[in-house]
Amino acid sequence: MKKIFCILFFCSSILSFSQQEKLKVGVVLSGGGAKGLAHIGVLKTIEEAGVHIDYIAGTSMGAIIGGLYASGYTAVELDSIVKNTNFNILIQDEIPRRSMTFYEKRNTERYALTLPFDNFKLGFPSGLSKGQNIYNLMSGLTVHLDNEKDFSKLPIPFFCVATDIETGEEVILDKGSLAKSVAASGAIPSLFSPVKIDGRLLIDGGVVNNYPVEELRRRGADVIIGVDVQDSLVNRKNLKGVFDIFTQVSNFRTIKDMKNKIPLTDIYIRPDIGPFTIMSFEEGTAIIDSGKVAGERQISALKQLAQKQETHVKPYHRKVMDTINLSRIELAGNTNYPRSFIMGRLRLKTPGKYSISQINESIDFLSATGNFDKINYFFTHDKGEDTYALNLNIDESENKTFLKLALHYDELYRSAALVNLTRKSSIFTNDVTSLDLIVGENIRYNFQYYIDKGYYWSIGVKSRFNSFDTPVDYKLIEEEVSEEGLNINRIDIDFKDFTNQFYVETLFRQVASLGLGAEHKYIKISSETINSNEEEQDVPGTEFENNHYYSAFAYLKYDSFDNKYYPKRGFYFNGDFHIYPFSSVHDFEEFSIAKAKIGYVFTPIRNLSFRLFSQTGFRIGDSDNQILDFLLGGYGNDLINNMVPFYGYDFVSLGGDSFIKGLVEVDAEIVKNNHVTLSANFANVRDDLYSSGNWFSMPDYTGYALGYGVETFLGPMEVKYSYSPEIEEGQWFFSLGFWF
Repeated sequence: MKKIFCILFFCSSILSFSQQEKLKVGVVLSGGGAKGLAHIGVLKTIEEAGVHIDYIAGTSMGAIIGGLYASGYTAVELDSIVKNTNFNILIQDEIPRRSMTFYEKRNTERYALTLPFDNFKLGFPSGLSKGQNIYNLMSGLTVHLDNEKDFSKLPIPFFCVATDIETGEEVILDKGSLAKSVAASGAIPSLFSPVKIDGRLLIDGGVVNNYPVEELRRRGADVIIGVDVQDSLVNRKNLKGVFDIFTQVSNFRTIKDMKNKIPLTDIYIRPDIGPFTIMSFEEGTAIIDSGKVAGERQISALKQLAQKQETHVKPYHRKVMDTINLSRIELAGNTNYPRSFIMGRLRLKTPGKYSISQINESIDFLSATGNFDKINYFFTHDKGEDTYALNLNIDESENKTFLKLALHYDELYRSAALVNLTRKSSIFTNDVTSLDLIVGENIRYNFQYYIDKGYYWSIGVKSRFNSFDTPVDYKLIEEEVSEEGLNINRIDIDFKDFTNQFYVETLFRQVASLGLGAEHKYIKISSETINSNEEEQDVPGTEFENNHYYSAFAYLKYDSFDNKYYPKRGFYFNGDFHIYPFSSVHDFEEFSIAKAKIGYVFTPIRNLSFRLFSQTGFRIGDSDNQILDFLLGGYGNDLINNMVPFYGYDFVSLGGDSFIKGLVEVDAEIVKNNHVTLSANFANVRDDLYSSGNWFSMPDYTGYALGYGVETFLGPMEVKYSYSPEIEEGQWFFSLGFWF
């Protein structure tokens, strides 16, 4: 009898050990936007408890965190990734300024709203973001998987959930591209565009199943750890906007579903995410900590589970791949844009060795054209070699025509509304036609036709009409007035400029451009303040200028600023030379104008930037014509001809055929997108400044300014007070919106 009992005990021990060894633990991670970062804190606790995870399932942010964890990242590594990721850039699909050509920079810094307008039918984008930056991040982080298509063969088997936007069906993603799958699972409606996988348009899986515990159980998980970061219903006081109401409605179903899903969870963990929203990415550290605290509440249960598992497989050691040896580049999906155009924008030469960040930067170069809805890429390992092929699957945009809108106010042009019509591929595949119509107190227009040939010589045609009226110092136009003895300090002038250009330019690494061209300029300047015609008193006003000028020009630009209006780092140079051999002016003498501006911006302390600029210009050749002299005063960007902003003086207050100016600015970003700036500028401006040798002397003119600015979707909103000790007067400047 004792022998039989011992045999039965031994057999039961073997059976028990076998059951312990085969115990499968699954983790399910819910969606919740930024609140899903709490999953990382919970995963830290699971690791510390010694639990081995055999399966991970996730939805939306749970899919992103779960997918990275399943691919071999530790919770600590995920924490580091979050801390080093700018989620504003990630979500908004913001393309770094350094990745844009000068033409593309102008477009992004000029218009507040861009809408599809094909066949003269106004459309709306399928999402505020295409999700390209999220895809780039995930592709770079999962390159070590060697394009593994079967998610069950990942270091930890994984699946995620998405929703078919056409049928409303739940879609389980467990094969294909991991980066693309988690991007589809996290494609929040209206925020991100749908993701196309196997012919289906997919959006956020949270629409149908935000906590896929049932599917995880069906796949063999014996014990399930669930992390729930979904919203609770809020009272009416907290429903302050459309987005809050939309979130509340979407939570009705998920909260109801959790009544059935929680009982299917063996260890249920719910972090305290009440203080956060789905967009609270800037509070990532606090959210991760909330997950750690919630996980530690279950530490006892987690340690008991780890003991029951008894044995574990060896931990997976992720292969760190900071650089890739590229052997070739394979393209798919491009029909309208030739390989030469795409390769020219990528700037990747094969064979070659590139870092993941360099490859993502190349994808940004291609995305910046706006010609593609999505650019998916992956690497395939060359057999027997330590090299990889870069495979690009390109979704070309069907939109060719766009309507762009903007509003602006400043003290020179005053109120203005801009309506732009842009057409791509009008004649050639790589051309862009753009027309700005600016209506308001001063009518203006800008036309541009541009054939983009990347790093070859691109071709452009510009036409511009600009008009404004402003009071100017009487001394600047005194020689043009026939009447004498007038006791006038300032007079109102009406300024009209019509300019046409043909030019060619070539780029160097996106931030530098060299151009050559020819220009026709018509200038008319008049005033109704003075009547210089004594014989014809019924003809009002005086006409100071009404002539045509013809010139050839060359320019060299370098712009690595990270932001046009509030840069924090970078270098800037703009040099321009015009030679004027012909004019409609009687007894015209040939002359030239050279000018240059150089700037450097650095941020030694977080949110405290220093901007240093130096600017100069001079005329070469004897000419009595003062129309194209340098005119200093006022505040603004993109002023025409040789108008130069100068704090302390009103627009067009100082003039001469040569000048030199220095500017020092300190910019403190006191709150996100809120800037306080302190500025000081100094200048010498007069005729023959350099030939007289007085350019390197104490400045004749100084001005200081204190300003406050806010970055808005319309562009910067700024108010500045400036003061000059020479005239002992202050000037207020106010502007709203992008400058155009």
